[in-house]
This record gives sequence, structure tokens and C-alpha cells, in this order.
Amino acid sequence: MNALDTALHLAAKGIPPLPLRAGKVPFGNCRACTRNACGGRPNMKTPGPCTCPRPCHAWAAATTDPTVLRSWEWAGAWRDAAAVAYHPGGAGLTVLDLDNAEVIAWAHETLPATRRVRTTRGEHWLYLGVMQSVNAVRPGVDIKSAMAYARWLGTGAGAMAALPDAVRALAKEPSPARRASQTPSVPLRGREGACQHRTPTYLDRGITMAVQRITEARSAIHTTVYRTFLAVLSTHGGCGCLTDAHVARLFAAAQAKGESARHCTDAWINARTALGM
Repeated sequence: MNALDTALHLAAKGIPPLPLRAGKVPFGNCRACTRNACGGRPNMKTPGPCTCPRPCHAWAAATTDPTVLRSWEWAGAWRDAAAVAYHPGGAGLTVLDLDNAEVIAWAHETLPATRRVRTTRGEHWLYLGVMQSVNAVRPGVDIKSAMAYARWLGTGAGAMAALPDAVRALAKEPSPARRASQTPSVPLRGREGACQHRTPTYLDRGITMAVQRITEARSAIHTTVYRTFLAVLSTHGGCGCLTDAHVARLFAAAQAKGESARHCTDAWINARTALGM
């Protein structure tokens, strides 16, 4: 089946689909939003500042309405789609994204058996039930459910089990990987954590400039995001003044340019490592 036929097949089963371009990045659903030119925020709680009449981005654009699927003005999105994704939460599902053999073995030992779908690097485990979506709950493990999308890779094998408390619990305790990416409070070596900020405005201005640099990038997005993270950490990362809210602003700007949450986390950790944090 082509991408549109696959999407219509999913919609008929109550699974809201959307097309993905290369790099597993969603299309905007009108010409003004192509490649998120309007500034919409994929994978966030709201579609962003776009003024279009319907949600334009990522999970928020997924639908089971076949008329909408056929009529969305996605400038050739179905023709050019590299893959079809779906909104698990909209289908009443939670996807445990397991990226390698080690975490698959951990899941077999720890979690109830359920339907499994092979991916390019590991497996998706599908459970009946909806919860918050969280990346990096363990190294190599993401949870995709409400307000997230997952690539459609087929129906998989096995009976689908109810969402267990063990999976819900993963979202409540930050793993070392999540703490490393979300709480950049470790001082740079040699600075002893001395605060360099005269006022909170100094830090806010720095974050605003960093967001603007990412937003205005027209090419080499990966490199721009990494270098911007590096600059922010080198200037503001040595005193513990950066908060989760600051990091979230940077990640949101990067995701609006098509970066995945995982790429953001990797770039952040790589920047911290390069600076010896």
C-alpha cells in the first residue's frame, strides 16, 4: 500500500495517522507550514503559534477522519512521505520504544508480555492504555503515548496486554540519562560553581538569543543546535542557574526545526561532555 492507503487503513481501525518526511519528521498540514516555517512546535503540547485553522504539527495533526486525510493541503505530503506514523495516545495505546538487544532483554525479564513490533534497531512493545510520553526513561527506552507519535511498522505479533504499573512507574523516576539531559547543574571544572550572572535578565537574554539562533537557521540544523547548546553551556552551565524550563525552551526551538527529542538529548549530552561537565 502507498502512504495514503496505509493511513486510511489505520484510520478505519481507529488509529490516527500522519505522514513523515525523511528523518522521521512530520509535515506541516498546509503550504504555509511546510518544514515548520510557521514556527509550529512538533511533539509539544500545543501545535505552536501557527494561525492555520487546524492543528498543523506532529501528533496534534493526526486524525481518523478519512475526508481530512484526503483533503489536507500538505503539498504532496502523501506522495513524498518517507513513512507513516500514528498517535498512540489517540488510539488508546502506549508504545515502549526499545532501541537495542540489551533493553529488549530487560523488558522480557521485567515487564508483562504484550504485542511486539520489530523496528530497525529494536522493538516496539504495545500496551492497551494511555499515559504521558517520556523520552529516555532508561538508556535506550522511550515511552510514546499521549502527545507523541510513533512510526507505523506493522501490526506485530502477540496479544496486547493492559498497560502495567511498571511502565507507568518508569515515567516517575528520572533515569541517569534523563537527569544528564534535563538538569545541567554540574559546574565546569575549575570554575567551582561561581555564578557569573549579574541578574536573571542576563541568563534569560542568553537563552532568548540561543533560541533565536536555532530558529533562524536555514541549513546545517544538527550542527547549529549542537554549537548553540555548547555556547549556552559554556556561558551559563558552570553555576547551576540553568533550569529545566531553560532547557525545555532550547529543546522546543530545536524540535521546531525538525530535530527529534532524542537528537536534542544527544546534542545536549555531547556538549556537556565536550566541556567536561
